Amino acid sequence: MPLDSADEREINRKLEGIEKQHWPLRHHFELATPGKQHQVATRVQCEHQFNQEEYVAVAHAAIAPKKKSRRYRRVLGVLALLVMVLAGLFYMRPLLVARQAQQMGMWMRGIHRHNVQLGAYRIHYLEAGTGHPLVFVHGLGGSAENWLGMIPQFTAQGFHVYALDLLGFGHSDKPDVDYSIGMQADLLLQFLDSQGLQQPDVAGWSMGGWVTGKFAVEHPQRVRRIILLDSAGLRYEGVKPSVLRPTTLNELSFMMASLTPHPQAIPAFFGRDMLRAMQQGDWVVGRTLQSMYTGKDLLDDKLQNVKVPALIVWGKQDMVTPLVIAEQMHKSMPQSVLYVVDGCGHLAPTDCQDRIIPEMKKFLSQ
Repeated sequence: MPLDSADEREINRKLEGIEKQHWPLRHHFELATPGKQHQVATRVQCEHQFNQEEYVAVAHAAIAPKKKSRRYRRVLGVLALLVMVLAGLFYMRPLLVARQAQQMGMWMRGIHRHNVQLGAYRIHYLEAGTGHPLVFVHGLGGSAENWLGMIPQFTAQGFHVYALDLLGFGHSDKPDVDYSIGMQADLLLQFLDSQGLQQPDVAGWSMGGWVTGKFAVEHPQRVRRIILLDSAGLRYEGVKPSVLRPTTLNELSFMMASLTPHPQAIPAFFGRDMLRAMQQGDWVVGRTLQSMYTGKDLLDDKLQNVKVPALIVWGKQDMVTPLVIAEQMHKSMPQSVLYVVDGCGHLAPTDCQDRIIPEMKKFLSQ
């Protein structure tokens, strides 16, 4: 490595000290008699070799700190560049970074991703645990990942948990179909058949509750218990469908205020990425809403045919599917249990898990 002037001055200073240290021995050789010069010469030769080794050691001692300092600065530079790249990536695509962190958390908790071919469609699902099967069904615009906060709680209780992406959502196929509730209920039956599940417990949230309710009406022998969380499925007057399809940051904030009584401020860069992701699947959401509003799959006069145990869980401040729906469902299914969570809205299954999960566990253990 080339030396700068400071390195050279430091090495020369130390070498001059070595020269002064060994000068007396060479002077003694010059004054010695011929008979003594051989002994002195041997010592001078040894000292010369020693001096060479010491010179090298001095040079290395002076250069090594410089090398370490430069290496340290290079490492810091690389780390700083890496931090800048990650910060830029998080700013541009925060959901991508969040998904990668989510994937690591799934791996650590023993939650696995799978795909299954159901007829012409590939369906993605999550699976974890062993024991009695428990199937989670997500809501409109959602995915299997919506249940990640609950899955470990139930695998720890001895359940074999499945959470599927309904057709058109998450990582499942997105064909050009009507995306009706009836179609999704049929898909649920095919999924249970593919996994060999005869009488699982099924929990559905929002639109997933509608799918679960319709499945229980049409296939009562294929389910042991059902849980309906802030479920749709009855005729009612709620928020306008456009509220669930935001295209601007202001509309996104309004949607979140409709979903929860305690909305958190969304940073603009995060909100833009959320809107970008929602736009990719908006056509499926629109197609699903069109099918819902035809009324062909409504359960108003059908829930009384559900005889299996049912738990109805509701956020008291739900504006999307108001509490009156829960009360009507409970009246239609006298065997059901109604659990209302105060201070929570349509996102009660995530916002109020600390109160909801114990009730679900108690119900499923009966």
